[in-house]
Amino acid sequence: MLCSFEELRRKEVIDVNTGERLGYIDDVELSVPDGRAEKLIIYGNSRIFGFFGKEDDIIIKCSEIRVVGREIVLVEREEGIVHKKDD
Repeated sequence: MLCSFEELRRKEVIDVNTGERLGYIDDVELSVPDGRAEKLIIYGNSRIFGFFGKEDDIIIKCSEIRVVGREIVLVEREEGIVHKKDD
């Protein structure tokens, strides 16, 4: 299935293990030599109008994606693992 970035941005991401709504896809990390998507990024929400910073970004490796539907993306993240942008 091919999806444009614009189509991906309209999809909500849900963790199938917890049922947690993680948010909407904000960015994609690409592998330049391969031209493949490596990770999906959901930006963290601002805390109290941004005065107290923001929550951590959620990084989802493409290997964690289980289903890409018309309106949602189901992912299966490892419990307790939070991927940082540097991983």
